[in-house]
Amino acid sequence: MRETKASFLKLQKKYIAFIKKNETTFNPFYDSNAQLKKFYLPLCQEIFKTYKLKKKTIIVGIAGAQGTGKTTVSKILNIILEEKYKLQTINISIDDFYKTFKERTQMSKTKHHLFQTRGVPGTHDLQLLRYALIKLKGKKFKSIFLPRFDKSIDDRLKKNKWKKITKKPKIIIFEGWCVAAQHQNKKRLIMPMNILEKENDKNLIWRNEVNNQLKKKYKSIFNLIDKKIYLKVPDFKYVYQWRLLQEKKLKVKSKGKKIMNNYEIKKFIMHYERVTRQMIKDCKKIFDIILNIDKKHKINGIEFY
Repeated sequence: MRETKASFLKLQKKYIAFIKKNETTFNPFYDSNAQLKKFYLPLCQEIFKTYKLKKKTIIVGIAGAQGTGKTTVSKILNIILEEKYKLQTINISIDDFYKTFKERTQMSKTKHHLFQTRGVPGTHDLQLLRYALIKLKGKKFKSIFLPRFDKSIDDRLKKNKWKKITKKPKIIIFEGWCVAAQHQNKKRLIMPMNILEKENDKNLIWRNEVNNQLKKKYKSIFNLIDKKIYLKVPDFKYVYQWRLLQEKKLKVKSKGKKIMNNYEIKKFIMHYERVTRQMIKDCKKIFDIILNIDKKHKINGIEFY
């Protein structure tokens, strides 16, 4: 698309305003303008090309380990796609489709006690998620309410606080740590990944259920995605460090509501570790675009497949 200097400056101004609003002293953004030109603009160009090719609403999946910045990247893409390409864009997080605390409590009793903790495949309301994605992509669009999940209370908000979508989107940015994840060979499940699995899943009931969920139910959801993007960590050890930053941000926003301490975060991440490590290993086979993140939490490379 043709772009004037004035229109680019307007886009840049919105982008910088968003960066400053979301930047914190413990999590600063580096080389903001360079990041825009080297990574975010080329990324949106690829999304736009896919939209033009499909000639209909598309779903862009964005995945990455905890703390990689999926939500931030998703919102930046939203700004560019709407400002530069004039495409109605909405952002959806798989986190908002977690089952309620009550539903997970029931699942912990009938399946395995580890399902009380939100996050892994099996703890999302896939029926509600599929309904939302299909309705948003459908030709005959009607307004729809999307659920919202409050992590500080570990539960879904009441329906009167759900987000109402009144305009049909052209781009749906669908982000989440396990978006597009694939199941493992059953033999890979035998060896415990960490102390959590070793002590709490001796009979492999939890691991097998999570794996089966990915193999069957989640696969059908992920097949709806038109373009898959992955935020790749330099090493798994950074997942814990960056997840701590997320909790600090949550503490600021939650106004005194319950948040996790360092020990709880470390234990929490163990629930995700198996699938996360597999995604890091398989990312080049699964995703269309990979954004490499360096040790400073900054994008330092982009790969197209």
